Amino acid sequence: MLPQMKLIIPLVLVLVCGTTASSMSKKEHLPTDEFARRRAIFLEELRELDACAIFHTAPHYERNHHVEYPYRQDSDYFYLTGWTQMEGVLVLTPQENPDDGAEVSLFVPPRNPKKEVWTGPKPGIDEAMVLPGIDQAYDYGDFYTHLGELIKGYNRLVISYGSNLVFEHEFEENFELIDSRPSIVQEASSLLKSHRLIKSGTEINALQKAIDVTHQSLEEVLPLIPALKFEYEVQAAIEYGFVKRGSERLGFPSIIGAGKNATYLHYEGKHGELTGGDLLLMDVGAEWKYYSADISRTVPISGKFSPEQRAIYQLVLDAQTAAIEIVKPGVSWRGPHETVVQVITAGLVDLGLLEGVPADLIQAKAYRKFFMHGSSHWLGLDVHDVGGWLDTNGQTHQLKAGMVLTVEPGIYISESEDVDSKWWNIGVRIEDDVLVTQKGHRVLSQSIPKTIQEIETLMQP
Repeated sequence: MLPQMKLIIPLVLVLVCGTTASSMSKKEHLPTDEFARRRAIFLEELRELDACAIFHTAPHYERNHHVEYPYRQDSDYFYLTGWTQMEGVLVLTPQENPDDGAEVSLFVPPRNPKKEVWTGPKPGIDEAMVLPGIDQAYDYGDFYTHLGELIKGYNRLVISYGSNLVFEHEFEENFELIDSRPSIVQEASSLLKSHRLIKSGTEINALQKAIDVTHQSLEEVLPLIPALKFEYEVQAAIEYGFVKRGSERLGFPSIIGAGKNATYLHYEGKHGELTGGDLLLMDVGAEWKYYSADISRTVPISGKFSPEQRAIYQLVLDAQTAAIEIVKPGVSWRGPHETVVQVITAGLVDLGLLEGVPADLIQAKAYRKFFMHGSSHWLGLDVHDVGGWLDTNGQTHQLKAGMVLTVEPGIYISESEDVDSKWWNIGVRIEDDVLVTQKGHRVLSQSIPKTIQEIETLMQP
């Protein structure tokens, strides 16, 4: 997916092992449970800032009468709790001495047997209390009763409203009534994004599983494409593959564009016809335990590239290969994109689609007629994951081990009077997911076919 310029969660996952508040407060004795470990690290940062923190769950939305949109937890809330139910508040209150009081409090709705007749069992206060590293659990409805005492004495409050405007409004009203409230209020994302940028082994495993599911589904569908007739058939086959392999949901709405539709960056339709001789661009990603894959592949609907399609495809692939090659710790976040621009601009000149000296064309941004988006974005709990272009010091990010980014160059040629018609309606994007390692990088999606020969071979009946 292109970068923009600007139930019960299986309790096995979070009940792996217990911990105590005292172990959570010391970096040298981090909990082994993934979510408790994340909170322990974040608590240390809060302690240094003399800050407490509040995180709220994502809102739920009604689609129409008595029908709700599928619920997905707020990513920051999930990152620190693993809790997937709606209506909850996490409060982090670091203590000078962990024995002085609770550091981790969770407010959740109690069990409701009448509702569970409709929904099935839902975890409540008792289930929250036995999660690793949770010091105390309360009824969600009692949050404001405890709020003043919990945040008393801190200089700073770090808060995430979970994009819940109702909670934000209620909180601001109640916060003003507290006498000894923190004097500084700060958005949590500004702190937590630096933690989420560096992926743990558990996170990398979840990303790899999401990518593997996407890989298996794509490879299963590619040979079927020459016999299919509409974009929605391709979408249905890919997404069926995700579901049957256990993916909870899509990482983002699938982009499936054939022919002219492949030249629209975030094409939203799905009813275009598949015509032999055209290209089909697929930008898709399964989600696994809240972590999203993001893969783009472009294939010839007939199973064979035309000479013009082959030339554009190879140019995009060459640009991607060169960009991935430079990914390693210490390289600027913008490095892969700058490499892509250089390769694509020179290649467009060689093909006669641009005229002039490549360096001058880059300076003039002439390449943007055919390549008009960025080459990378962060990947993780969100398909466009937190981090942005700048670090906490306002400088362009330098790549570090544990970061995961996409590399996704593309060329999109629409019908135009100043472009030879043989190039019209060729849209190509190739996207892979890349982990920065200690010594370089690892392409997590390396096994997904993408060379011309691999694609044409796979699509033969």
